[in-house]
Amino acid sequence: MKGIINVLKPPHMTSHDVVNFIRKKLNIKKVGHTGTLDPMAAGVLPICVGAATKISQYLLNDKKKYRCEMVLGSNTDTQDKWGKVINTRTVNVTEKDILDVFDSFKGEIYQIPPMYSALKYKGKKLYELAREGKEIERKSRKIFIYELDIIQINENVILFDVLCSKGTYIRTLCEDIGNALNCGAYMSFLLRTKTGKFSLCDAVTLETLKEASVNEINLNYLFPIDYPITHIPRVNVKKESEVYLRNGNNLYYKNIASHDNLIDETLVRLYVENKFIALGKVKMKKEFYIDVDRVFY
Repeated sequence: MKGIINVLKPPHMTSHDVVNFIRKKLNIKKVGHTGTLDPMAAGVLPICVGAATKISQYLLNDKKKYRCEMVLGSNTDTQDKWGKVINTRTVNVTEKDILDVFDSFKGEIYQIPPMYSALKYKGKKLYELAREGKEIERKSRKIFIYELDIIQINENVILFDVLCSKGTYIRTLCEDIGNALNCGAYMSFLLRTKTGKFSLCDAVTLETLKEASVNEINLNYLFPIDYPITHIPRVNVKKESEVYLRNGNNLYYKNIASHDNLIDETLVRLYVENKFIALGKVKMKKEFYIDVDRVFY
């Protein structure tokens, strides 16, 4: 079995817990996710099965979309409602103030990763150090906020949608917005609604997977390996070059039946008779060839 299951992760469960659930359910060792979702958050968590685990590295840069609720007036040590309140301030802002600050966070911004995160420092996860009462200096990182839309403002509670680049911490975004409003804020709810091509509307619950047979999962809930990368240019390889391709050899014009527009250093999908076989990179500096990077079948 090989493919991707778009799981609706419930809150109070780690991403690794979901991986273990799928492993046991399908009795397959090769299982992995495409990007951690906070334990207290819910939402879209694509799980790669079998040969599809090789594609996870190509999905890490996918944009993510979230629906989030934040509460103004306090900061917590974890930047969410499950942490300890470390300060409380009076909220004295207008709706215009909120709209203006939200607008200022759109586009390219810099963000300091939180201590309560899985990032590592000298081999140890930051959240482990935070639980020991240690604070490590972290460098700010460039992220991109593509969309930031307020859904509702109800007194001190703001509900909003955000479309962002990889590596964005929504908890930190909430705190930074609150600090920009001079009142502090923390995240109280987080739902990932989309990552790359996977969205909430086609996600499957763990309860459904638990009740389904392995055959039903294979037929109904397993996306093809190439489903999330159809935006990558396609190259059709001649049938007589299939073994050559499967062995990971470089491909030349003589091996290619047809192709999309190709640019040097472009990642391409490689097919034989409409069957996705591998990913490769175009090389055009001295002579044209495709360096086969990953073979999936």
